[in-house]
Formats: sequence, structure tokens, C-alpha cells
Amino acid sequence: MVDKNETIGTASWMNGHAVTARIERGQASKLTIALIGNQAFGLMNFRGALIRRLVGQGHTVVALVPDYTPATRATIRDMGAIPLDHGISRTGLNPWIDGRAIWKLRATLKQIAPDLVLAYTVKPVVYGIFAARLAGVKRRYALIEGLGHAFIHAGTIKQRLLQGFVSALYGFALHLTDRTLFLNADDRAEFSRRGLVPEERSQVVGTIGVALDEWSVAPPVVEPITFLFIGRLLYEKGVAEFAAAAEMIRADFPSARFAMVGDLDSNPSSLQRETLEDWVSRGLVEWPGHTDVRPWIAHASVFVLPSYREGFPRATQEAMAMGRPVITTDVAGCRETVLDRVNGFLIPPRDVHALAKAMRHFLDEPALIASMGAKSRDLAEKHFDVDMATNRLLDAIDVPR
Repeated sequence: MVDKNETIGTASWMNGHAVTARIERGQASKLTIALIGNQAFGLMNFRGALIRRLVGQGHTVVALVPDYTPATRATIRDMGAIPLDHGISRTGLNPWIDGRAIWKLRATLKQIAPDLVLAYTVKPVVYGIFAARLAGVKRRYALIEGLGHAFIHAGTIKQRLLQGFVSALYGFALHLTDRTLFLNADDRAEFSRRGLVPEERSQVVGTIGVALDEWSVAPPVVEPITFLFIGRLLYEKGVAEFAAAAEMIRADFPSARFAMVGDLDSNPSSLQRETLEDWVSRGLVEWPGHTDVRPWIAHASVFVLPSYREGFPRATQEAMAMGRPVITTDVAGCRETVLDRVNGFLIPPRDVHALAKAMRHFLDEPALIASMGAKSRDLAEKHFDVDMATNRLLDAIDVPR
């Protein structure tokens, strides 16, 4: 706990340079809470509601990610949190580099002296929880937002070795938590089956939710009928199936549009730029890159996420809040968003023909766009409200609300 007017000098590291950040509190804080993530964009978009709620309750929030820019740092400050850098890279497994990053994060946490740490995404969970234990942080929570690349792809010897290594790291770190939180029951069951987490110290919290008033219903779009994908351009998100289905559909419905909003990624399963440029040049898909998704959802007819596995996809919930029907896969994290043939269609993963068939339903019967879209909004209001989701998360990390 930090006393009134106390100032802490904290060293953080980014791109190999030491940066000094001073944390000043003008009044006593109820709790000091450290959030450890892997990306400033994700922090702002997926933890923003939690930060605002905690700050509004009088807690001090320290938000640690490795890639702040002046703009993202200012945004986090505007939310009322304290932005600090940590040196844990998003990808790669280099024992020397990662070991130094853990030790530096330990020093940062020791100086901040938070009452609790909440870490999310793979490396912040594995390394952040360990660093918090070394720093003497009493309460440690991990949020598992999906299984990730290592668990989805295990076909080659290299992939199986990676999965085994990541599993061992998870098993070590998650036994150091007070509680491990999951977005869906399938992921919790998988981690429990593998012995990675003590079942009595794990919990499903469900979606992180969306601010429904910020994602208002848009009129249905039936001319031209447009299918929209939003997400990182990873093969495991089903981008290849989306493009292949687009090619099949356009043979019979040349006016149909297909758009992919998102960026290429450093993830090993990222789509290659040459492949993407080929799709665009052949007119299979439109690709605006990483941009504001609201106008794209507003001008879309149907949202499509043919993913192999998810935690609880935020983009699907945003599209549902704006009144869009959904085509997605019958897999963990995705099936939770769709009632089959009510607000969209559930299809098997990796099945281009099933995806194209689901798309044809809307092309053959455009009235489904409005009727199923209305059901999507109803479901979003009942299950995906951000305030209800934040309440569940606060309860799970034992913070009064």
C-alpha cells in the first residue's frame, strides 16, 4: 500500500534503453493493481473498461506492456492509469533475453509493490507471474484468453516440442497463481486435463464484454451483400478458408463483397504478404489493413470468423452489438457467440464448402440479414454487456465492486 504523497522511482526498459518513470499519488489508494500484458493496443481496447472501473473505485492501476508509443501512453494516462514499459517481447523464446526481462520486471514490481497482479496473454502470464512471485507480490492472477499458436498447431515434431515446452512453462507459472481465469470452459478443461492448473484454483469468467452504447445497431446491408472478417491475419483464424469461400461464391454471385480488416502479424502462423496481395489483386478480398472497424461493420451484411479456436472473440461481439448475423466455427470460444440458425450459422473448422454454404444462405435469402442480425443484438444485450463482464472479473480477482 502506498501512503499519501509517496513517490516511487521505477526503471523500465524498452528497446534496450533504460527509462525512468515516476509514480506519484496525490492521495492514499485503496489498492495498487498491476496489469501485465503484451501490447498497448490490446491493453487499451480489451482492458480499458477494467482500468476505468478500478480507477473510478479509487485504486491505483499500473499498466505494463512492452510497446508504448507517446500516443498510447497518453491514452492510458487519460484513463487514469500509470503506463510503464516492461521488456518481455511478444514472441520468441530466448532464455538469456527472457531471463533478463523477468529479472527487470521483478525489480519494477518490487518497487511498485502492488497488492495484486493480473497478467494476461502467454508470455506475460508465464514470466509476469514468476516475476511477481520473486518480487513478493501476495496476490497473483492469470487470465488465459485462448490457447494460442502452440496448442492449435502440433503436427510437426518442432510444433510438438514447442507445445511441450509452453505447457511446462504454463504448468510452472499457473501453480504460482491464486487463481487462473479462463474465457471459456473448453480451455479450462484442456488445461486441467493436461495438469497445468489446479482445478480448485481456476474459474471461467466468460467474455470481457463490449460497451453496448458505443456499438449501436446499424441498418442491415443487403446491396451489395458483404461478408466481413476482422482479426489478425493468421491461418488459424481461418483466413485461407475465407478467401477460398470468397472465390467459390463469386463464381455465382460476382457482386458479393468480401473484406478482411486486420494486419499481418509476427506470429508464426501469420499470412504471408505475397499471398494477401495475390488475393487482393485477383479481387477475392478487400483489405484496408488495420483500421477503425466500426464503419466496416456498419457497411457489412454478415460477420465471418472461421477460426480454429478462440478465447472469446471480441470482434464477433462487436459485430453482434451492431446487429450483424454471424458465421463462425463450432469450436471453443466461437460457439459461445452463435445460436445455430438463430443469429447465424455454426460450421465445422477448416471446411471451405461448409463456409460457402452458410454464406449462400444469406445470398439466397437476404431477409435473414435483418432477422438474424436483430437476434445478434438481443444476445449481445443479454450476455455481452461490458459492465456485467467487468463485475465478474472483479469478483474473480477478489476486488470489491
